[in-house]
Amino acid sequence: MKRKIRLNVNGALYEVFVEPWKTLLHVLREEIGLTGVKSGCEEGECGACTVLVNGKTVNSCLMLASQAQGKEIVTIEGLEGKEGLHPLQQAFVEHFAVQCGFCTPGMILSAKALLDKTPHPTEDEVRVALSGNLCRCTGYFKIVDAVLAVGKKGD
Repeated sequence: MKRKIRLNVNGALYEVFVEPWKTLLHVLREEIGLTGVKSGCEEGECGACTVLVNGKTVNSCLMLASQAQGKEIVTIEGLEGKEGLHPLQQAFVEHFAVQCGFCTPGMILSAKALLDKTPHPTEDEVRVALSGNLCRCTGYFKIVDAVLAVGKKGD
């Protein structure tokens, strides 16, 4: 039996009818159409489905959509502003931190949560913040460089 829930996603309010067992991942992708949220392992291990919920990273494959009601959800689609790409998105491009792109949304959102809390992180802090996100293409060096570059721009 479907139930109506309201989700605040990227500053917009969505009313959707979902089964109680539907995860936030599937509602964002299938009901709202935000395909920047990737479906990887669906076990909370790879980080491809990372979104921000009230400013904290969440594996959306492990959260029921109904649990997200009343919370502020940010996906990769919500980062780009009127001026263009978010500084993290731009840094990933400039530092060639995007390979196949599958892990990129989760990496960027994890990096954003870190930089919101720690504007000038160390390399170790970046690596710890990204440790829940798996990348099979880059070896992480360029990803870490991109996050560190954004942190240094605040100096």
